[in-house]
Amino acid sequence: MVQYTLAQSPEIILTVPGKDSAKAREKAMDQLMELMEAGNLPTELEEGFGAQQLIEVKEASIDTGSGEDAITQAVQVLSNLATLKLKVQDSRAEALEIRKAVDVLFSDQSVTEEEITRLKEGFKVLKNFAQANMRYQEARAKAEQARLILDQALKSPEK
Repeated sequence: MVQYTLAQSPEIILTVPGKDSAKAREKAMDQLMELMEAGNLPTELEEGFGAQQLIEVKEASIDTGSGEDAITQAVQVLSNLATLKLKVQDSRAEALEIRKAVDVLFSDQSVTEEEITRLKEGFKVLKNFAQANMRYQEARAKAEQARLILDQALKSPEK
């Protein structure tokens, strides 16, 4: 897995499978475009913003340090989880409706060309939901550790 962020919005973390490559950067750009279309990007990007301007986030274990760096990274992980949670919530209902419609393909019931066309158009929504849901589940597992770091940092000193 490789992660990218933006200089304009370091709290945005884009995670794609594989190593840093042109293909991975294009996948990250696709995720960035989805965030922009959904209105979840807190900043405006300059015209001509490209994949080469993405900043690779080097994998650093959250628990390696105590202090501000660990807290900053923990907040970034939680921010990413929040973004993914909204994305999953927004597309869940529509994806589940499309999933129900898939069952008609396995029945002896006749279907119209219009129904098949609508179903084919829904596959993109289904795919995007499934991918976002997987990223959310992965981010949620990472966020547990981030939450522990923040809880530790927020704990008041004992007297």
